[in-house]
Amino acid sequence: MKKSIRKTLLWLILSLPVWAHAAAVDAEESFVQDLKPTVQETQAAHMAADILALYHYREVPPDPVLSAKVFDQYLKSLDSEKLFLLQTDVDRFSGDSASIAQKVRQDDLSIPFAIYDLYAHRAAERFQYARKLLKLGFDFQVSEDLQVSRSLQPWSQTSVELDDVWRKRVKSDWLSLKLAGKDHKSIVTMLDKRYERAIKRMGQTQSADAFQIFMNAYTMAIEPHTNYMGPNAAAEFDISMSLSLVGIGVAVSDAEDFATIMAVTEGGPASRSKQLRAGDRIVGVAQGARGEMTNVIGLRSEDLVSLIRGPVGTVVKLAVLPADAGVSAERKVVTLVRQPIAMEGQAARSSIETRSDGAVSRRIGVITLPSFYEDFAGRQADETDFRSATRDVKKLLSEFNASHVDGVLIDLRDNGGGSLSQAIELTSLFVGNVPVVQQRNATGDVMLGVDNQASVLWHGPLGVLINKRSASASEIFAAAIQDYGRGVIMGQSSYGKGTVQLMVDLDGLVKNDKPQLGELKMTIAQFFRVNGGTTQLKGVTPDIGFSGYFDGDALGESAFDNALPWTMIKAVHNAPNATIGSIVPALVAKHESRTQLDADFKQLREDMDERQRQRDKNEISLNEPERRQERAARQAQLTARQADTHMASPCPSDTRATTSLAAQGTTLEDGMLSGERSFEEELRAEKSMNTLKDIVLIESTRIMNDAIGLLQAGQTQS
Repeated sequence: MKKSIRKTLLWLILSLPVWAHAAAVDAEESFVQDLKPTVQETQAAHMAADILALYHYREVPPDPVLSAKVFDQYLKSLDSEKLFLLQTDVDRFSGDSASIAQKVRQDDLSIPFAIYDLYAHRAAERFQYARKLLKLGFDFQVSEDLQVSRSLQPWSQTSVELDDVWRKRVKSDWLSLKLAGKDHKSIVTMLDKRYERAIKRMGQTQSADAFQIFMNAYTMAIEPHTNYMGPNAAAEFDISMSLSLVGIGVAVSDAEDFATIMAVTEGGPASRSKQLRAGDRIVGVAQGARGEMTNVIGLRSEDLVSLIRGPVGTVVKLAVLPADAGVSAERKVVTLVRQPIAMEGQAARSSIETRSDGAVSRRIGVITLPSFYEDFAGRQADETDFRSATRDVKKLLSEFNASHVDGVLIDLRDNGGGSLSQAIELTSLFVGNVPVVQQRNATGDVMLGVDNQASVLWHGPLGVLINKRSASASEIFAAAIQDYGRGVIMGQSSYGKGTVQLMVDLDGLVKNDKPQLGELKMTIAQFFRVNGGTTQLKGVTPDIGFSGYFDGDALGESAFDNALPWTMIKAVHNAPNATIGSIVPALVAKHESRTQLDADFKQLREDMDERQRQRDKNEISLNEPERRQERAARQAQLTARQADTHMASPCPSDTRATTSLAAQGTTLEDGMLSGERSFEEELRAEKSMNTLKDIVLIESTRIMNDAIGLLQAGQTQS
């Protein structure tokens, strides 16, 4: 079996985990069906358990200890806030908690599916109870609070105890809408529809959903970055890595109970047809020119997408309600031929920012890289034009060279990683043919990651911007740039993921013609910096930290109680270029002096402090006068800030559209959830988010401007 596995295990990847959330929910509790595992799911679970026991980097036998961890992780995955299950429900299955892992290898998934079925019924019961509460109304003059997070609380002992939790949650939902100006009737209608929709989606859950949640609980009980992906999830992962899918080129979202087209991809079949536009609602899908139309109103978005996608060159027909037509209007039928769609919005992109230093004006080339993507299949097939992060960045750097930019900033914020080979190749564009990373496998063997074909494409000043969500491949890149003294690292300490994963195609092992079993993403090695340290747990510490300007949420590798420990191995390089180190103190001083006086950073510090205070408090008032007073205070603060902004007259280059850290703290105070607003409201909200100033990026380009000036001054003196 080992020989077969080694022939079939093809891909080395580095990325943050993608795990399933508790799948959602039918209009009445009785419609929630008990689920049973399929033969394929039972086979996939057995295979995955065997492979993990034999080949995972951390040796964890499928014994009672692992079983107990799987049981706890599964309950956490299903009901992390303890809103549905009671202590008696947990006790019902606790006797089986020591045998789950062994039973998986005996082709027995009865325990996890029984737990899921109970959870689904309890969830439906709770949302039905929420609907009943709407008929009673609430007293908003009494003083009481809602506990925001219940993850650290014990399970409720009785239904009466949980009833009170839900009474407060429904009261909070009602009060939020009331404060936003909604009247009694519209509040009842909106919330009833919200809870009914939740029950409906629970009823739409399939065995594959329950299975994926359980298998991720199993894999993550071993180690945080080992995950199972069912056939659909594996296909989505391949799309995210290759930045290409086969479809018609529309982005769809739930809005007002319809699958609404939010955007049409330029150059795709939908765009070229000129028959579809943003705001159109898809109500039916048919396969082939003569296929029968299937009603898709209320269908889960993932199921709708699977109907629209298909093989290249095949026909799909859509029944559409035009954006400006009423619900009872005649449906328009649009026939399209599926074609490859490039996901350009997730690819590397660039801009040039101009910064001044006295009379000197400098141009900073910024490359934003969302992930270290790579078309694995295209590379395996030796395609000459396969898509990858390195190839795209090469083009952007060539454009920068032609434009004679003065410095380059690589923005890796929120970049969770991706392909190991891309991390090595991309780093080599700046450091050349030298070791980029070290890998140590379970037997202790160490291998160097080097791009033997590398040549430096950018020789000038370099900066790298990271945050707490920059992980894995991003950390390899930032660490190597730092260890060689090639550039300035700025921002926030990174995630702290220092492990290497291998993709195991379960269908490939048994030679299935079609995807049935899914894939296993398994940790097989740990990576180390060229200086011998690891980013595991600690991450990459920036040369210039933006302290006090980032969300204090518990995030990163250290949040897991079963993460691999930090350690060191022998260095292969430990003598960084001293030039960058010599200018860092001056850069820090300039940065701190500037941000202490900057109004935007002052506001960001205030926002982060307030968010941390609210998290620590973990309560929200359900008293209407108190909430109105809080709302008025926020509005007064916003009004004062807007007045300050008008006085500041920021330069145009400081207001470029982007999603930013500041935007993460911006919420709509209308009490509605995604999918409850109209199409027009959703577009306005998105536009509002995308026009916020990215003050962290602005300051990073200013630091680059400072660095270029100091480097040039040093060259002149020498």
